[in-house]
Amino acid sequence: MHKSILKPSLSLAKIFNMSFGFLGIQMGFALQNGNASRILQTFGADVEHLSLFWLAAPLTGMIVQPIIGHYSDRTWNRLGRRRPYFLAGAVFTAIALIFMPNSAVLSAMLPPLLIGAGMLMIMDASINVTMEPFRALIADNLPREQRSLGFSMQTFLIGLGAVLGSWLPYLLAEYIGVSKIAEAGFVPDNVIYSFYVGAAVLIVSILWTVFTTKEYTPEQLESFETGDTIVVTQPLIKRGFFSGLADDIKNMPAAMRQLGVVQFCSWFALFLMWVFSTPRLPNIFIGFLREIPLQ
Repeated sequence: MHKSILKPSLSLAKIFNMSFGFLGIQMGFALQNGNASRILQTFGADVEHLSLFWLAAPLTGMIVQPIIGHYSDRTWNRLGRRRPYFLAGAVFTAIALIFMPNSAVLSAMLPPLLIGAGMLMIMDASINVTMEPFRALIADNLPREQRSLGFSMQTFLIGLGAVLGSWLPYLLAEYIGVSKIAEAGFVPDNVIYSFYVGAAVLIVSILWTVFTTKEYTPEQLESFETGDTIVVTQPLIKRGFFSGLADDIKNMPAAMRQLGVVQFCSWFALFLMWVFSTPRLPNIFIGFLREIPLQ
């Protein structure tokens, strides 16, 4: 006997709770993007070599994202399907946020530059572990007609987190009075405390999502389609990692292939901006002022 089940719609509050962790994720991401190059320079990296340190980020993402996507599809425990990855990734991201600007304090073990670069790699890997299952959670929990709303909520929280994370060092320095000057080889207090705040917001926002969001069991998910009625006739086929990845690439919708080209072009430009804009823009601005003739 076939069984037809509809995936229920969720309230706006539940969709907000489901996406709230993105606020903390994006605050950490913005702090990393806006300050990592300057921090690595503080610890002795040359501008010409910054791109080599930043290679850790895309390489880690290329490795981590398919693995996390594969295994989060097949995970189920007391925390659920996606939530274990939210929590584990958030903990390691928070640790990296705390230690990266304090790498000089750990110089007895390794050179600060190596510690900072290592924290950058751990931070990026952990952000990927936390972030990717969040997008899948929207598809898991929402029917087709609500998915646009779910992704729009994520986009709003991503933008809000990016603004707050980028603004935080300036806010602490200009409005709270935290020092923005440090000795050579050390990171200013306003940046260090910004990373602390980012780590705290990340953990709190992820815990909010973990404790307020319910996930469907594997049996329930098998009885749902993307918001429509589905007739359940057989269980899902279990596949190995490489065979499953090959099948997913082969059966990828045309829209996703087109989006891949757009993503390649946009991320190419974004990484150029993240790596070089922070250390170079002040010099460019000063040079521009020097070229203005005095009246």
